[in-house]
Parts: sequence; C-alpha cells; structure tokens
Amino acid sequence: MGSSMTLSSRRAADFLAERLYQAGCRHAFGMPGGEVLTVIDALRKAGIKFTLVKHENSAGFMAEAVYHRTGAPGILVATLGPGAMNGVNSIANAHQDRVPLIVLTGCVDEEEALTYTHQIMDHRAAFAPITKATFCLTADGADIVADKAIGIATEGRPGPVHIDIPISVADTQAVPSSPCRRVAASKVAPADGPDLEQARRWLSAATRPVMIVGLDAMNDNAGADIQAFCEKFNIPFITTYKAKGIVPETHSLCLGAAGLSPLADKTLVPFVKSADLIICAGYDPIEMRPGWRALWDPETTNVIDIMAEPNHHYMHQGTLNFVADTGASLRVIAAENSGQPTWINGEIDAVKSALHKAFPWDENWGPAAIIDVCAKCLPDNTLATADSGAHRILLSQMWTCHEPRGLVQSSGFCTMGCAVPLAMGTKIASPDRPVISFSGDAGFLMVAGELATAAEQNIKPIFLVFVDASLALIELKQRQRQMKNHAVEFGLHDYGAIARAFGGAGYTVSSRLELQAALKDALSADTFTLIAATIERGSYDGRF
Repeated sequence: MGSSMTLSSRRAADFLAERLYQAGCRHAFGMPGGEVLTVIDALRKAGIKFTLVKHENSAGFMAEAVYHRTGAPGILVATLGPGAMNGVNSIANAHQDRVPLIVLTGCVDEEEALTYTHQIMDHRAAFAPITKATFCLTADGADIVADKAIGIATEGRPGPVHIDIPISVADTQAVPSSPCRRVAASKVAPADGPDLEQARRWLSAATRPVMIVGLDAMNDNAGADIQAFCEKFNIPFITTYKAKGIVPETHSLCLGAAGLSPLADKTLVPFVKSADLIICAGYDPIEMRPGWRALWDPETTNVIDIMAEPNHHYMHQGTLNFVADTGASLRVIAAENSGQPTWINGEIDAVKSALHKAFPWDENWGPAAIIDVCAKCLPDNTLATADSGAHRILLSQMWTCHEPRGLVQSSGFCTMGCAVPLAMGTKIASPDRPVISFSGDAGFLMVAGELATAAEQNIKPIFLVFVDASLALIELKQRQRQMKNHAVEFGLHDYGAIARAFGGAGYTVSSRLELQAALKDALSADTFTLIAATIERGSYDGRF
C-alpha cells in the first residue's frame, strides 16, 4: 500500500480503501466534493490512484474500462446530491451490462440531515433499482461493508454496488469488526442426475448443434472451454456483441456476433431455427433485439441453457436449465462423449460466406469503409470501444476481435457517450496497447470535455468520430416509418479543431487514403488523436 499507518491512526475510510486495494483495485475516478475528501485521501494512502475527470458519468465508464482490462472492480467516487446523480447513467449501464462497479458517495451525517436540506437526498433510494446492493458505511464495520460490496459486485452476474459514506464516519478512528475475509465460493458444475444425462444424450445424438455465447460466459472466463467443446463436437457458435472475441473471431467455427443487425439476422436466425440442439452457453439475452425473443420452441427443439442466474427474463426458455459456471458445465457435459459428425453438407461455410457478403467491405467511402480501413491499418492487438448509434451496429458485425473484451461497448443499456471515456480508461490500464474509440458526432459531443482530461493525464487513445451532423440511427428509423426527419439534425462542427484546442492532434478525413494517413500518424503520436471522418447523411441505409 502507499503508506503504512498505525492502528490508532486508521480511519474507517482507510479500512474501506485497504480492502478495495486487497481486491485488486488500483484506480478510482470521479470529481471531488467536500464530502468525499477523506475517502479520496484514504484511497491515495492505500495505493489507489484517483483520476480527476470532467463529469461523473465519464468516471463510471473509465472505471468500467479498467475492470475489463484488470478484472478488478472499478471505482466511481462522487460527492453528494448532483455529483452522485451525474453518475446515474454509468451506474445503470453497469447494472445492465453486468459490470462490477463500486460506487462511493459522500453524504452528510444523519443528524445533520434532520435540520439541513441543501443538496440533501436519499442516495440509497435513488441507487437501489440500479445496483445489486446499497450500503451505508459504519465506522467499525467498514471492512465488512467493503467485503460484502466486493463479493456482491463480482459474484453471480456482476454489477454495481453502492456505499454511502457519512462525513464523520469516514474520519472516525476505527477498529475492524472482524479480521476475517469471506472466501469466494468455488465455481459449480451441473450435478449428476437425469438432466445431466439427458444433456449428454442430446449432445451425442445431435447432427445440427449450434451454440449461442453471451455475457455470463465472458464473466466466467469460459473461452478456452467453449473453444475446446466446439472443436470436439464441430459446433458453430454465435456470440452477443459483448462476448465478441471470447474465442478469436478468426476461428473456423465462429459465425460472428448477433444482436441488432437485420442483415446478420437474415442469415443467422434461420440457421439457429434449423438446429436440432441449441446450447446457450452463458447467454444473457439482455443485449438482443426483439427478433431473438422466443426464437425457438423448447417443446420441439432440444435447448440446453447454462446461466449464472435463474431465467426470469422469459426472452427465451431452455428445455434443460443449469444455473452453473459456463466452462465447468461444458466440461461435465462433454465428458466421455464423442458425439457424431455434424453439419456434413457445408452449412457452416455457407453461413460464414453469406454473412461476409452481407456487409459492404469494399465501399468507396462511408461508415463501412471507415471500419474496414481502421481494421486493416491498426495492429491486431488494438483495443476498441464503441458508442451507441448506427455505427455501433455496423462495427459490431465488421470488427474482428482476437481476444475477449477486444471491443467494449454498452450493449445491454445501449447508452450514448460511453466510447470516449471507455477508451481513456482502457488506455490507462493498458498503456502499451493501441486503443481506438468509435463515436457518432452526437455521442462525442456529450463527452467532449474529457479531451481536457486526456491532455491533462497524458492519455493517448485515438478518438474516431463519424460526422454526419445527425442522429443517424434515429433518422433512419424515422424514414423507415415514413416520417419526416425532425429533431435529429444539428450543426456540422470542426472536431479536429476542438481536439487541437485541447492539446491533441486533430484530423478531418473524407477518403480512405486520408484516413490511412491519419491513423499512421496517430499510432506514433505523443498525444491523443481525434479523427473526424465525414460521411453523407443516410450513409447507413442498407448497411447493417
């Protein structure tokens, strides 16, 4: 830890910070207020670096990005009232995108709140619907609260946990209630019994099996087990957008990602419906479009559903349901099972070919050309982030991920304004890797102030902005409904100049060659780079 303290000098906030450090946390993000100064001081003393940002919403996404790179929970720090509420969007995103985020908010003491009203509100009531749990820190129970928060945030389906910290409690000299730390439970596999034996029989008999992989499998780190299972039984697999790269997408059995693309669904949905066995490997359908709701009938199709929590969503149903670890479950089901030849008529290659032909890789200029140039010019170890919007759908289908979390996005909550801070947090945690964010111009404008943070903290990602001066996806939906485009247009701005004003490199490009040159410069730049790629209105029509 950053410094040693005697027992008599340790505050409740110190016990909290030390426990977070022990859990692997090394970064916290936020904006200080008087109510969290002790907390920030305790984090510093424990060895956790605090990064000052321009908005608490961005802090939450930077914290999420650090989790994706390190595996330790992210930390968001916010002062009372408006500071806490500024972070609501990123906290709700963490809840729906299954991200372990520790949210630390300052609050006034309970007695003070009886007679003082300025900026006073019930943080715990506000956060209860969008967190897995919410606590109020006590002095002698600070270590227990921290231990519970970490366990709840990281186990099962991960998610955010909130800790409200009264000013006087943070400063109180404390003695921990218990020196013991709870040991995380071992991962579980399906128990022996008729359901497991039935799953093995179905696998042995299947000639057209398909696997759908999702967030639970990603959080279970099940990539190696999925790859081994699919290779052993020749099972093609589809991933959700956030599970891209759990097995390298160059793998011969990978059919790419699904979630929001009608062009991809046109090929993938009939293929899934043709299967005689569907294995949902950690498939959390919170990312999926309505066309994936009740896609199969478990009364007529054998469906094995492996999940982190019982199915209460009813987006789909399984014929056999296992609440268990994804990798451990696949290993048990595969044990002493050789299966039989599957997809013997070349169907897998046919689907892969149809998916490739569905997207305009060779367009002269436009959003697909931009993605194609970036994929070809940037190294395979590039880490990418994506904002919500039309570009995200196209990117999620065309961008090849070579590793888990190679493309990070808001896919369950689908919020705008996340790509830039996600890229910054990614670059902080992985400074030696190339990092690029993909944003629409509207989403970028939501967080443009964080360019100042990038300059101040010497964070050097590439920020690519698709510039068409419109809410392209919403504009497209208006046209599809034969509505007049209204309330979707805004000004055309000089984003390169904005970047330069904040101390970065800024480019405006409108061709493949210009984009190639800008990317080449960006890879060796000594500051962040923003590339504004201008495209025509309506460029996404028919593209995804």
